[in-house]
Amino acid sequence: MNPEKVSAIIFLCIFGGAIVGMWLRRVLPERHLDAETKDLVKLGVGLIGTMAALLLGLLVASAKSSFDTRASELTQMAASVIVLDRVLAHYGPETAEVRGILKAAVARNVEQIWPQNGKEGGLPPQSGGEIILDKIEQLSPNNDSQRAIQSQAFSSAMNLAQMRWLVFEQGGSAISTPFLVVVVFWLSMLFVSFGLFAPRNATAVIVLLVSALSVAGALFLILELDHPFSGLIQISSTPLRNALSVLGR
Repeated sequence: MNPEKVSAIIFLCIFGGAIVGMWLRRVLPERHLDAETKDLVKLGVGLIGTMAALLLGLLVASAKSSFDTRASELTQMAASVIVLDRVLAHYGPETAEVRGILKAAVARNVEQIWPQNGKEGGLPPQSGGEIILDKIEQLSPNNDSQRAIQSQAFSSAMNLAQMRWLVFEQGGSAISTPFLVVVVFWLSMLFVSFGLFAPRNATAVIVLLVSALSVAGALFLILELDHPFSGLIQISSTPLRNALSVLGR
């Protein structure tokens, strides 16, 4: 889901609800707008508002939890890359080739996850991890120390590959589309009630417009959290770039 487009649609639905409410006030008979009807509408709107607030809370928690999890996993991946590089360095000069492949793979991934051309980023499905595993497996240790280091390096590379595939598989949306649709519907109904009993003047229209923009803006931020590699709210590339700066030394 493109956050900008979805937020624009949400704004149109919500503010459109207010306009529909104002139109209904003009066409409905006066007996439908008496004090008892207003009290009933207020009760119904209060119930809808409470449920909408609960679902909005769930959407925020889901998006923020997913964002924080991906950020933590990428930081852990950066640390694992550095550890793997240092383990290979302790093996000896024979690992120069595989360390070069590791550094090139990290550099390529940084560019693919955080592209400079403004396109949608994301963790690519392939990164040379299998080649690194093959190169480590092909090493010929000369003593027990090198054999232990080879085993540790292979284990570290395997864990890094598993972690990376885990992050890739978690790349889907954390926001449930039915949840979002229901929340937008309820918010639209709230604004229908606001428009139904709003006075007919420019101040009322401006207040409803600003309120609709505010609600759409809040949902825009939630949707931005669901796209952690692009947009206004992004996971920082600093951990991987820091790891890249020390690889191969």
